[in-house]
Amino acid sequence: MNRQIRGTQMRTNGLFVAVAAGTLAVGVAAPASAAPGDNTTITITIKGGPLGITMPAGAGNLDATLPNAVGTISGPLGQVRVNDARRALAGSGWIASVISTAVTPPSGPAIAASAVSYTAGTIAKIGTATYTANDPRNLAGVRPAITATGITGDNSATWNPTISVAVVGGIAANAYSVTITHSVL
Repeated sequence: MNRQIRGTQMRTNGLFVAVAAGTLAVGVAAPASAAPGDNTTITITIKGGPLGITMPAGAGNLDATLPNAVGTISGPLGQVRVNDARRALAGSGWIASVISTAVTPPSGPAIAASAVSYTAGTIAKIGTATYTANDPRNLAGVRPAITATGITGDNSATWNPTISVAVVGGIAANAYSVTITHSVL
């Protein structure tokens, strides 16, 4: 007899759980109605990409023969490119800067970085912006090379600068090396 009562109680409990679950499901499935004038505010975030600069890893040689080892040695550096995928606000901009080390031989006196100059040349443009070549004449400190203003959306600029080194008297004939570094902000 105890077994029948327990079985009945279990069925009753099971029936109660099934009825409660069915009521819950009906309550969730019922459509919600909104009062007139109810609004929902949604925030959308549009993320921009990076602002970056690329330049040649090795530009090669600026070979020249200078009479009396005095004059200017010049040559192309190779393509430099700024890619701006920030989706910047209209009117914003960026500055590509350049700096040089001293021009050094394996031994002996170096040519100061102040004797190194930079001419941007023609700027190939993509996007809406105004690009200005600043053509710095002294790369002993960080100098603006290209300035972009009036940007609307994504843009890019590519140029092939000419590096010039003013050689003064008293510099020995030798293979000299220099490091040109670009940055963009």
